[in-house]
Amino acid sequence: MSDPQVVTRFAPSPTGYLHIGGARTALFNWLYARGRGGRFLLRIEDTDRARSTPEATAAILEGMRWLGLDYDGEPISQFERAGRHAEVAHEMLASGHAYKCFATQDEIAAFRDAAKAAGTSTLFQSPWRDADPATHPDAPYVIRLKAPRDGATVIDDQVQGQVTIRNDQLDDMICLRSDGTPTYMLAVVVDDHDMGVTHVIRGDDHLNNAARQMQVYAAMGWDVPVFAHIPLIHGPDGKKLSKRHGALGVEEYRAMGYPASAMRNYLARLGWSHGDDEVFTDEQAQAWFDLSGIGKGAARFDFKKLDHISGQHIAAEDGEDLVLQLQDYLDAVGGKPLTAPEARALAASMPLFKAGAKTLPQILEKAHFLLTMRPIEPDEKAAKSLDDVSRGILRELTPHLQNASWERDTLETTLNAFAEAQDTKFGKLAAPLRAALAGRAVTPSVFDMMLLLGRDETIARLDEAAR
Repeated sequence: MSDPQVVTRFAPSPTGYLHIGGARTALFNWLYARGRGGRFLLRIEDTDRARSTPEATAAILEGMRWLGLDYDGEPISQFERAGRHAEVAHEMLASGHAYKCFATQDEIAAFRDAAKAAGTSTLFQSPWRDADPATHPDAPYVIRLKAPRDGATVIDDQVQGQVTIRNDQLDDMICLRSDGTPTYMLAVVVDDHDMGVTHVIRGDDHLNNAARQMQVYAAMGWDVPVFAHIPLIHGPDGKKLSKRHGALGVEEYRAMGYPASAMRNYLARLGWSHGDDEVFTDEQAQAWFDLSGIGKGAARFDFKKLDHISGQHIAAEDGEDLVLQLQDYLDAVGGKPLTAPEARALAASMPLFKAGAKTLPQILEKAHFLLTMRPIEPDEKAAKSLDDVSRGILRELTPHLQNASWERDTLETTLNAFAEAQDTKFGKLAAPLRAALAGRAVTPSVFDMMLLLGRDETIARLDEAAR
């Protein structure tokens, strides 16, 4: 299905980080465009100068990069287009679709107080709407849209269905402030039109905005894009996702060690479905994604499901790719980068380390014995396995390993025979061996570790622990 005419956009406000809800909006737009051979654009809505910082913009771009959501062309700054927005406001003024309003804040407040007292609508009705320009004072003014007063605005929404909003419930919105700066409501429409956006896929908190924005499209005689307002993400308790539910920013999930492919898969399933498919590739998601698959109800964030999907993606990745992701993870958390020999050793033994892992740190924890240097510092639990008796056993074991051929079968036979001679079970021998080889109480199999470390390093670690 290829439609190069399709153009979607993601338009975040740079307020510090890429929110998980914003990331899903970006993903839906990316999937829709990429699956149709269309274009996916990025616009930074940085008109709020107090909150928009270069650092916040950089954080959004980095979040997009990590998630693998590539966009076409350069990111567009809404703030830099203020001149164009003002030009459109003046065009509407000239065509009679907008008017100059000289009402002061005090006059608007007085109007609302009187309306409240009379029990009528508090939507401001400007006395300047139909005033003769000859009566205009030499004073500051805003430019307001001359919105229709009767009838209704109908949004044919691809997710919410047909939404009808009575025009008498919408005021004459301000398009240009008295200082000549455009409002967000005008800027969004002008930018979407100029960027050629055909499909506006965004959170349903913008649904009411759509009715007002459609009036700007009508005033300018522009084609209205296809709207799809997606429900917001809720926490497991059914309330809007917030700090109390845990991580909100994409970079927090990156720092927890979830692979980007798993995050894309999980976020795609958060509010959209394709039959019963839970785990899928980017290619499948792009081929399947359609607006009709988005549910009307809010999706609930579920860490158990994310862990399950993450484990499936880790299991399907090859060793080289996982090593690259581990390098990226270590970089994100300020960890020590892998050396070339460590990266090679990890890639070669990855089937052992990725088995059962749900996150990248779990792979590193399993591979700890391979990535750590002598002297091995046992953690608290492992240290308990290295008492005087255990050290004595390790001292006695070492000569048995000096001449054993370094193959799994031989090592198993040697260690089991040694345990029997000590009148104990191999399980009792395993704990001090884990502590000596890895400094951990939970590790891969003792035999796997010995084979990967090799004879010399294994014996050196046992000697060190026995001392």
